[in-house]
Amino acid sequence: MATASDPSSVANQRVVETLASRLRRRQVVGSRETALETVLVLRQVISKARFSNIDQLVEIIRSVGRKLVEAQPKEHTVGNTVRKVLHHIREEYHTASQGTAVVSTSKDTLSIAKFVLQGQPRVHNVLQKTTLNESHGTLKENDADDPDAFARTLKPVLMEAIQDVLDELETVYDNISKNAKDHIHSDEIILTIGKSSTVEAFLKAAAPYRKYTVIVADTAPSYSGHDMAQSLSSAGISTVLVPDSSIYALMSRINKVMLGAHAILANGGMFAITGSLLAATAARAHSTPVVVCAGQFKLTPQWNLYHEYGALDFADPSSVLGFEEGNLVDKVDVVNPFYDYVRPELIDAFITNDGDHPPSSVYRLIKEAYDDEDYEL
Repeated sequence: MATASDPSSVANQRVVETLASRLRRRQVVGSRETALETVLVLRQVISKARFSNIDQLVEIIRSVGRKLVEAQPKEHTVGNTVRKVLHHIREEYHTASQGTAVVSTSKDTLSIAKFVLQGQPRVHNVLQKTTLNESHGTLKENDADDPDAFARTLKPVLMEAIQDVLDELETVYDNISKNAKDHIHSDEIILTIGKSSTVEAFLKAAAPYRKYTVIVADTAPSYSGHDMAQSLSSAGISTVLVPDSSIYALMSRINKVMLGAHAILANGGMFAITGSLLAATAARAHSTPVVVCAGQFKLTPQWNLYHEYGALDFADPSSVLGFEEGNLVDKVDVVNPFYDYVRPELIDAFITNDGDHPPSSVYRLIKEAYDDEDYEL
């Protein structure tokens, strides 16, 4: 195993510290961007790491994950990505260590029992893994004669597994949007909040097939709704920009509320941009369906067990009440949360890159995506 003085270990530490610093300074912001950066760092760490058994490899990745999560705990996709990579690594290791036994049992992977327990089998992985032992030989852990044999044999397959995670992140918008025309109908009026890249791609994907109207709330104090309205309008979609205070008054005319998510929690609730709770609560009062577009990389094995403000991120209060209001600043405490916590009972469905799911099914998706031992990195 690599020591702190090894050049590869020093290089890995430098890469990890660079990303941790960028996360801390908010130079990398947004769920997908932080997830992509995390995958690229993990790929570099694994490619240069020295390890002689699977436990050493898992500990290397976990230590990287802990550093990155501590640097920016509010970006949940950092931890999610580390958990996903660990899940893939264990999957590849177990398949590779079984050798030819995988070939004899692959016919049984379509049984009902295994489908219920494990979800849909990854047939293409089975084919890839059978070639591992043919081309590289069997795995040898803790080989005293050749300590790097285990890493040398396993790394090519691990690189493929990490590439799978990277490909999923890069194509997430396309995979979520491919069934957009089935969710959006002609002459519908849809409300959205702020500028979510996932929702934006979803709405644009349906535009060639359906004529509909989107009402965009301006989402003060960030006013990101202005950019969203501009983008949708330039794509030929009928778009109306309204102030946040109009949401409840307009809700009786709205057919569907479409929201983006910052993180989806294990209980089916989510963190989303400020204003989402207002829209979801108004929608519930008018029995209007609330649909959330989000990639599965936002699934987080955490529960919001504390006060609803407890896990939120806060923005600069001066954008709500500037220092030019000198008489008021000394007399009030200004809270400017960047995200709302939206309870699961206010959400009707999640549209993900792996199909549509109700909030009650989120725990099952998390169970399939991550290993239990990785919930706490």
